[in-house]
Amino acid sequence: MAATMATSSTVVGLGTSSLSSPSHLSSSKKLNLSSGFLKSPVTAKNPLRLAQASGGKFTCFERDWLRTDLNVIGFGLIGWLAPSSFPVIGGKSLTGLFFESIGTELAHFPTPPALTSQFWLWLVCWHLGLFITLTFGQIGFKGRNENYF
Repeated sequence: MAATMATSSTVVGLGTSSLSSPSHLSSSKKLNLSSGFLKSPVTAKNPLRLAQASGGKFTCFERDWLRTDLNVIGFGLIGWLAPSSFPVIGGKSLTGLFFESIGTELAHFPTPPALTSQFWLWLVCWHLGLFITLTFGQIGFKGRNENYF
């Protein structure tokens, strides 16, 4: 059989320096591999020391995690009141039906609404729409402010 001769070749990978066969490397030369995909090494921090540095309090979340903004609440409420006020349910609007049912139930105030009252349907539908609108408003407003889109 014919003998094959091994040749040294340079292998280039993700790192910034090339890899070559060990015979070509000098012992004084240190091989340094780095990549844009790898983060720089970070030393682990003791959470107890971090708590002592901040006055003894250790929190997992930033203080203003909800990042409330009155613009979202105001525009969200207007954004829900406008479409829920169109008369599309038998010539009446969802907001009108909900407020009308509140008036009907307040007419016999000390007595709570019956379980079969239309008040519960309008209450759930109106508030569900409001909370969905506020949620999407918060996502959209904060996403725009933090350059997500």
